[in-house]
Amino acid sequence: MAEIKLSEMRDLTRIERIGAHSHIRGLGLDSSLEARSSSEGMVGQPAARKAAGVIVKMVQEGKIAGRAVLLAGQPGTGKTAIAMGMAKSLGQETPFAMLAGSELFSLEMSKTEALMQAFRKAIGVRIKEETEIIEGEVVEVQIDRPAVAGAASKTGKLTLKTTDMETVYDLGAKMIEALVKEKVQSGDVIAIDKASGKITKLGRSFARSRDYDAMGPHTKFVQCPDGELQKRKEVMHCVTLHEIDVINSRTQGFLALFAGDTGEIRSEVREQIDTKVTEWREEGKAEIVPGVLFIDEVHILDIECFSFLNRALENDMAPILVVATNRGITSIRGTNYRSPHGIPIDFLDRLLIISTQPYTPEDIRKILGIRCQEEDVEMTEDAKLLLTKIGEETSLRYAINLITSAALACQKRKGRIVELEDISRVYELFYDVKRSTQYLMEYQSEFMFSEVPPVEGVEDEFNAMVS
Repeated sequence: MAEIKLSEMRDLTRIERIGAHSHIRGLGLDSSLEARSSSEGMVGQPAARKAAGVIVKMVQEGKIAGRAVLLAGQPGTGKTAIAMGMAKSLGQETPFAMLAGSELFSLEMSKTEALMQAFRKAIGVRIKEETEIIEGEVVEVQIDRPAVAGAASKTGKLTLKTTDMETVYDLGAKMIEALVKEKVQSGDVIAIDKASGKITKLGRSFARSRDYDAMGPHTKFVQCPDGELQKRKEVMHCVTLHEIDVINSRTQGFLALFAGDTGEIRSEVREQIDTKVTEWREEGKAEIVPGVLFIDEVHILDIECFSFLNRALENDMAPILVVATNRGITSIRGTNYRSPHGIPIDFLDRLLIISTQPYTPEDIRKILGIRCQEEDVEMTEDAKLLLTKIGEETSLRYAINLITSAALACQKRKGRIVELEDISRVYELFYDVKRSTQYLMEYQSEFMFSEVPPVEGVEDEFNAMVS
């Protein structure tokens, strides 16, 4: 009988994406906004992190809006990591929109429209609304199914109670469907929105905590509600101005948000929305939450974009603008003029500039240790020291890229811990920028379309290139 080999099945829920900044969980500051040496995935850059922490604090207190911050530093000094740390520190309530400079030139709309949409994504509106809800503990759910298929719709009864009263409600087909979808059972504490019929499961009642010997990790126990079953409750909805724009400018309403193709939005629509939001603010129904718009590689923007940003920051409802660049003195796109960071002087004058410094060897060692932990790679101390040395002499990004490669080399020789020989092997296999450039300089005559003529003193030219 032929032996049947069963293919190994992998649990898809355990597969996690590991990104370049997936280890960042915040800015790593204490209560007095002092930077810890290594905390929340952040290492080094104490001055830059403290400055970013001050900006985050002002955003949270609503004391700063329409301001701009520039993160400037050499490649691989943690500019994007600081921006990600700011996003995590602000939390879910504060809008945080990210944009790469090159995205503006690849969208099917004008550059200024793309920037305006990005600005509106970073401005939140917290809308207060009073709604009637039915809140109580489920005593019994009774669903009567028809004996013959298609004879009549399902009917049922729902018994709810609080500490003071108990009531039986008749259920229609839609409510039964909603209850089944939420998997509501006896002992659950639920809230039903009377206007929309939406059912929200708040948790399990403490009285039913001993019904089962074991519970799932997500089970939450709550007290049985007291007072009346029907209550008036103030509900907060958090939306961005861009979402309101899209809903009001498209015939398909909020479904346009899922389609992704929002297109250009007319200025008349935005003016009407701004007027309505201002009315809500005056009536106390809504409040504006200025968020953060982060534009990476800002030197890619041209003079038209910078002119638009100058004007947009003067608007009453403007978010905090955080931009980052790794360029020195370079040309402003769209002009023949050179400027620091490729940004016009009048726009630079508006910016609070946070400078990032190159990492020290000790910082590189700590960062590599965090990345090893994040990528679930065990490594000996000698291997970490060698990787730190490689990071010093080449770049931190190159050293980080070698971690997973070394782990695969270790796996190939059936080892469990990455050792010196694994690091040496992948270092020989994968070139860094300096070694690759040196190879090109030595063999450039053998490459196609080579523009560098073969001359003596190639070494001097190479040294000037990499220095």
